[in-house]
Amino acid sequence: MKFLNYIVIIITLSFFIAKANTSVNLSGTVYYNNSGKPVASARVFVREINKYMLADLNGRYSIDLSQGDYTLIASTDDVSGYPKTISVDKTKEVDLTIDTMVTKFDDVLIEDTKTNRFGISNMLPVDGAAIYAGRKSESLYLDNLTANLASNNARQVFSKFSGLNIWENDASGIQLNIGGRGLSPNRVSNFNTRQNGYDIAADALGYPESYYTPPMEALEKIELVRGAASLQYGTQFGGFLNFKLKDGSKVKPVDIISRQSMSSYDNYSSFNSIGGTYENMNYYSFLQYKQGNDFRPNSNYNALTFFVKNAYQITSDFSITAEFTHMNYLAQQSGGLTDDMFANNPEQSVRDRNWFSVNWDILAAVLDYNLNNNIKLNSRIFYLDAERDALGYLIRPDRADPMEDRNLIKGTFQNLGNETRLLYNYDLVESLPSTLLTGFRVYNGRTLQSQGYGNNQSDANFDFNNDVKLNDYTNPSMNYALFTENLFKLSSNLSITPGVRYERITTGSEGYYSNIVRDLAGNIIKNEIITEDRSNTREFLLLGISAGYNLDENIESYINISQNYRAVTFNDMRVVNPNMRIDSDLRDENGYSGDIGIRGTVGKLLYFDANFFYLYYYDKIGTVLKQDEETYTSYVLKTNISDSRSVGVELFTEMNLNTLLGLSNSYELNYFVNGSYTNAIFLDSKEVAYNNNKVEYTPPIILRTGMSYKEEGFSAALTYSYTMEHFSDATNAISAPGSISGIIPSYDVFDLSMSYKFDLFKLEAGINNLLDNSYFTRRATGYPGPGIIPAMRRSIYFTVGVTP
Repeated sequence: MKFLNYIVIIITLSFFIAKANTSVNLSGTVYYNNSGKPVASARVFVREINKYMLADLNGRYSIDLSQGDYTLIASTDDVSGYPKTISVDKTKEVDLTIDTMVTKFDDVLIEDTKTNRFGISNMLPVDGAAIYAGRKSESLYLDNLTANLASNNARQVFSKFSGLNIWENDASGIQLNIGGRGLSPNRVSNFNTRQNGYDIAADALGYPESYYTPPMEALEKIELVRGAASLQYGTQFGGFLNFKLKDGSKVKPVDIISRQSMSSYDNYSSFNSIGGTYENMNYYSFLQYKQGNDFRPNSNYNALTFFVKNAYQITSDFSITAEFTHMNYLAQQSGGLTDDMFANNPEQSVRDRNWFSVNWDILAAVLDYNLNNNIKLNSRIFYLDAERDALGYLIRPDRADPMEDRNLIKGTFQNLGNETRLLYNYDLVESLPSTLLTGFRVYNGRTLQSQGYGNNQSDANFDFNNDVKLNDYTNPSMNYALFTENLFKLSSNLSITPGVRYERITTGSEGYYSNIVRDLAGNIIKNEIITEDRSNTREFLLLGISAGYNLDENIESYINISQNYRAVTFNDMRVVNPNMRIDSDLRDENGYSGDIGIRGTVGKLLYFDANFFYLYYYDKIGTVLKQDEETYTSYVLKTNISDSRSVGVELFTEMNLNTLLGLSNSYELNYFVNGSYTNAIFLDSKEVAYNNNKVEYTPPIILRTGMSYKEEGFSAALTYSYTMEHFSDATNAISAPGSISGIIPSYDVFDLSMSYKFDLFKLEAGINNLLDNSYFTRRATGYPGPGIIPAMRRSIYFTVGVTP
């Protein structure tokens, strides 16, 4: 508490002692270089203070700066000007130009730290209404990536993000499953997952799983901040994952893109978007339709995603953005396999009655208001109304389907939230900009979950067969949070950012469940109805601090540590699954995480980020293999296993071989290496057998590497991915009856992608899993299994893109 008091005192005092230096007003107009016309709503970035402002509709900008030298860059979302260095000593007028031949991906700094040619970098110390200084952060631009975007191929798209374990479930790429540092990849549930800065998960507290993933074809960039993001974005151990969708063109009133893709196993995707700027409104909308099959039988799917956004620049300082997202999909699930089944024929399916359906609607409104050049207000309101239904036969795959009534699980998610932030820039030390961030979050969720029996047919009928249910619950959640951080710029090279977050979380569960016990023959020997009505409120503080030190102009060292927290989810409370049981005394998890690293660029030769991380989990929830004392059947128990500790090293570097080898500049040849080592074990367990066991789904070594080639209109990329053998449960079982637990063997995969752009067309082609390796990345205890879920075999894809 003393540490907390010191932080609060320092932040409060810093706000009031921030002094106003002698400032100079700098103003001017942004013009197009070729036409001489003003650029409406252009961005003007000031590199030395990591700040940008928006010009008005006549291209006029104005900012107050302390005396000194500055580098200005004007840009839109499509094009940018070259950096212009000026000396500010008195009020002056400086006009800037934008060259329509210079794209935003040239070697200039616009509004991100993308100062290199590789398309990935760390994020700005201060960006928008957030502070990222001293954090392990990564920002990847999709336009710079040669990959199979039509299928959301996570193995390619996330190949440059450090240390991520990726589950590969199907050919559609509808659901994303990534984790790291000893955290489960299941539906990104250990990250605070957002789109354009607002929540998209089912319930951020009680059910933080993301059934919706934005189409990669619609993204401008992906942002990832590790565990130290807990103070600003929620309490998650994994951190903050944000999908930034594209804006409409700033230079065209109408800009249309159409992409049609086909791939193996009758997969088809149609992506169409329209965007542009009309007067003070920027708009963007897309529609994507997908259908096809996995490489196994009983795996057909269809999916529709629609998005529309309108951003109104009411004044040069005030804008409002409204967004709507709709996604629905229906997928047949092939079910899981046993180890023997997978070894004999990984392409088989023994389930033809399993279905999964999702309907996802998200409304959002974002308000941005610059009170003056130093104070910025950002407020986001979001509402989610969604449904998820799972239908099928959940008995392990070595048991034949008796063609009885299927198990049906239905979930309805409704939540409303607001997150508001105030950013204040000031000079604590003369000519060194510090930043205070403070904000609050209010969140109200309501989840309805029920489980019972559907019909005994093979169709996708998600109606209960009768009124008798295995369980039926209403799960409310309520969250209030206050947070503040202050970036203290102590010298031109050193910054320190302490922070604190107050959380009040209430989760509840009201309903009933059926306690059903079966013998080895499947006969019911006990069936009782148990009602429940429970609520749990907790209040706590999370503390954290980060620091960054610039070793030179292009290289920075960083260090951070912050506390984390994860509440027991609704799925952790109750589910009827013959392969899984829930510990009735399940407790919330808490802990802390930290990084120390170095990152930067070496001229035009390379970009690198190397770091050491440490994550400690108290009362980590996991799964252990058990045997029923009455029926002697095997099952997985979800329980607080023990404390756990994850420690490791992550390294990413990408280099330009032209610069290294003195090759011709008529083309570009790059090579990247992305590797991680993780040692994650259980500690201080009540059951001695678990002590020093490996944490489940934590590969000790993950390696991804590749080369890319680019010249006028043509690009190609070859990537290699290797994931080392690891366990799927805390008992570290080698195998188990039904294969619901056991080893995940080591596997490796090659992917090849190419593209060629000419006139209005862009052609893309490639081969995923080039060598047709047979492998799997997970063992499921429920849907989409249970059992081993084979990964996709070799697939060839082809895309035709048109921009009229």
